[in-house]
Amino acid sequence: MIHLKTFNKKQLGEFVSSGDFKKYDFLPITTHRAHSQINNPKANDDHTLLILAFDDDKLAGYLGCFPDNFLIDGKKFNYAWLSTLFISNQFRGKRIAQQLLDKAFEEYNSNIAITEFTKEAESLYNKIGVFQYIQPKVGKRYYFRTDLATIIPAKKPKTENIKPLLSLGDSVLNSFISVKNCFIQKPDFKFKILDKVDSESVDFISRFHSNRNAEELNWAIENPWVLESKSKEENYLFSSFSESFKYFWIKIYDKKNVLETCALLFVRNGHLKISYLFSESDLEKFVTFLSYFVVKNKINYLTSYQTEFNKKAESMNIFPKIHQRNMERRYMFHKGLIGNLPNSFDPDFQDGDGDCVMT
Repeated sequence: MIHLKTFNKKQLGEFVSSGDFKKYDFLPITTHRAHSQINNPKANDDHTLLILAFDDDKLAGYLGCFPDNFLIDGKKFNYAWLSTLFISNQFRGKRIAQQLLDKAFEEYNSNIAITEFTKEAESLYNKIGVFQYIQPKVGKRYYFRTDLATIIPAKKPKTENIKPLLSLGDSVLNSFISVKNCFIQKPDFKFKILDKVDSESVDFISRFHSNRNAEELNWAIENPWVLESKSKEENYLFSSFSESFKYFWIKIYDKKNVLETCALLFVRNGHLKISYLFSESDLEKFVTFLSYFVVKNKINYLTSYQTEFNKKAESMNIFPKIHQRNMERRYMFHKGLIGNLPNSFDPDFQDGDGDCVMT
């Protein structure tokens, strides 16, 4: 007999602090992810953050909810992103995923959004017929260094035994690339690289429409879902540890020492993303800065859905890329969410909206 259990902030805190979440065959959440969810400024005390499905007393699956809101006509409109959905192979075929989803719809009045879903999950969401695609974000992925030792074995596991040879190839090719990039120097304009959003930046970004304010950006920085470690959490399917994972708050100034651009970057194992970008300039300095940042930090590739940045990087032709390809990030909204929003509502998502800034 399948039964469900929901957890709000207080209940999730008690569940994790008691250690009960570790007694199952697999983890439904990690400690640091739970604490991050509990501290989410957009989560109310009564919001459901985690739903567990049990077959009698055995954990069969779970679904994570990530509360968010839009500011519409000065009022908060609450909704949630589906951040995790997992069903144990032992319990497949019992429609547990559907029951978990139905419970999430009930808890959030159908105000549910999804992005960065796997093909398997996307097939399920299309099958149940309650989700609708909204306008996707079109972006670019820029490659700066070769990473054959990671890419090839991931796509072709049988090549794992030649990984040392691939690493050697990477070293040789990247040595040539480093020589080419040695002409990219530190920018001659003023910039700062901080580890969080400071007071000067708070005033600056308040001038822009954004789905996240400075407090919420600092929450993401200070409460990561992924911790830097060479360890792996084998019993948790989703992101929890990474060899490198770091946020950077960037500030760029004009000739009069006036702040003109702020951005939140994060790098995970050589993969750079521009989660948030706020600028009163034409982004020429930001492209110049990022070219330097990429070389200095040995970035392998950048994924950017920042349309204006991508256009500027293309027009300036100074970005140290060796290859690029088009990307698309798709979003699905529950039809109930679409019906509850104003006609022609534009969510105006930045790259970090949803749970994308966390992973």
